[in-house]
Amino acid sequence: MEQKIRCDISIGENLRRLRLEKGFSQEKLCAELQLMGCDIGRTTYAKYEYGELNVKVSVLAKLKKIYNCSYDEFFEGID
Repeated sequence: MEQKIRCDISIGENLRRLRLEKGFSQEKLCAELQLMGCDIGRTTYAKYEYGELNVKVSVLAKLKKIYNCSYDEFFEGID
């Protein structure tokens, strides 16, 4: 039996938008996350932005602090 992978809604575009608005490169953002105890490499973070990996809630909480934004901004435009 063949299993088809369904594409779910991704917040990747919003992650990228927020990162660019704050002037972070992926490398710099990952360095900030690592300083906060979140061991995420650039490759993993890129997969979040491309929608290839789901973002853990613990990572979202740290991104919220870094970006000084509301959780709503991560889900903007998603119905």
